[in-house]
Amino acid sequence: MKTSDFDYYLPPELIAQTPMEPRDHSRLMVLDRDTGAIEHRRFYDIVDYLNPGDVLVLNESRVIPARLRGRRQGGGKAEVLLLRRLEPGLWQALVRPSKRVAVGEKVSVTGGGPGETMSVDLEVLDRGEQGLRTVRFADESLLEDLGETPLPPYIHEPLEDRGRYQTVYARVNGSVAAPTAGLHFTPGLLQRVKEKGVRFALVTLHVGLDTFRPVRVEDPA
Repeated sequence: MKTSDFDYYLPPELIAQTPMEPRDHSRLMVLDRDTGAIEHRRFYDIVDYLNPGDVLVLNESRVIPARLRGRRQGGGKAEVLLLRRLEPGLWQALVRPSKRVAVGEKVSVTGGGPGETMSVDLEVLDRGEQGLRTVRFADESLLEDLGETPLPPYIHEPLEDRGRYQTVYARVNGSVAAPTAGLHFTPGLLQRVKEKGVRFALVTLHVGLDTFRPVRVEDPA
């Protein structure tokens, strides 16, 4: 098996830029493993393929507003992608432009709605492998207001509603991208699944940096 075996062409115009409303009306492709037959359904039809006693695993991880835009101490723009909280005020992150932001340099992140301005400063503490940095915030209480939801690189439209890039059962902060397999469930659909006798198992698995990075080896084994 080679990584190139999975290459295929996807026309850009077929990549949805805005989410389906309501979310459980997204398309669902069903493959019959016995016959190889393919059906095209809607996601709310998933109930038809679940049986009493089945277990549905739900990832409760919540996407954090991890993308911050600011200005460097010496001038010029900077972008910070928070990856993992190490301790209060201390984060593992990616910083761009990577080569220009030096260890010890400070970045000021500013934002806010009409009539209000909020800002927070961060300092780059070190430079790790694969471009990773450790940054410290003077005050991280404003990150929820100043940060943006990081979207996949193939999504070019701005996200108007942060809640649409969360599952309806997201509860535990920590992901930098949504666990997308569950994005199409609605509270009503989950209730229908429950009424059919399907049990839920809740886990917390945060989605990290590797979801944005390409596979760089030809043999993934």
